[in-house]
Amino acid sequence: MMRRNRLMLAFMATTALLTAAAQAKETAVAIFAGGCFWSIESDFDHAPGVLDTTSGYIGGHVPNPTYEQVVTETTGHREAVRVTYDPTVTSYEKLLDAYWHMTDPTDGAGQFCDYGESYTPGLFPLDQAQYDAAAAGKAEVAKELGRPVATTIAMAPEFYPAEDYHQNFWQTNPDHYKAYRAGCGKNAKVEALWGKTAFEGLNGHE
Repeated sequence: MMRRNRLMLAFMATTALLTAAAQAKETAVAIFAGGCFWSIESDFDHAPGVLDTTSGYIGGHVPNPTYEQVVTETTGHREAVRVTYDPTVTSYEKLLDAYWHMTDPTDGAGQFCDYGESYTPGLFPLDQAQYDAAAAGKAEVAKELGRPVATTIAMAPEFYPAEDYHQNFWQTNPDHYKAYRAGCGKNAKVEALWGKTAFEGLNGHE
């Protein structure tokens, strides 16, 4: 009986340690703005190592903005996506490279069929290391494309998650999303700009 109890206690202790290790799994966060958050969220959902994506608003002067407020282009916000990822699988630099190749960084007025401040491309680093990587990446992209890069870089202010119906829109409203993406011409425009490296770093795109 005592031996059985010791085995049971050992089993319970091992289980508790494994559970704690799983709960303590390290994650990291990055924030990207690149036009309509529906398509940016979809693209990052296809990136290896990404654990979660959240569509939202960043950079404006109105707290807790609604979609209806942001689309008036008077709040100063941009549509953006907060990406939570596993740093043992991917890195900020890899996600940054994927970001460049899913957007048109030369267009500072908006992205594809969406224009206005809320759709302009921007990087919002959360620390100095991310800022330095973003700045270095921007310089490399300008050299690669041979054009000025309009994507802005600014330390991240508060990020506000968007309404529930915007989250994972490509999965919850697939027909609407596919019609939007095709009508906006994103895939064709990214491919025309980047050629063979379009959507680099993703396991597909929708």
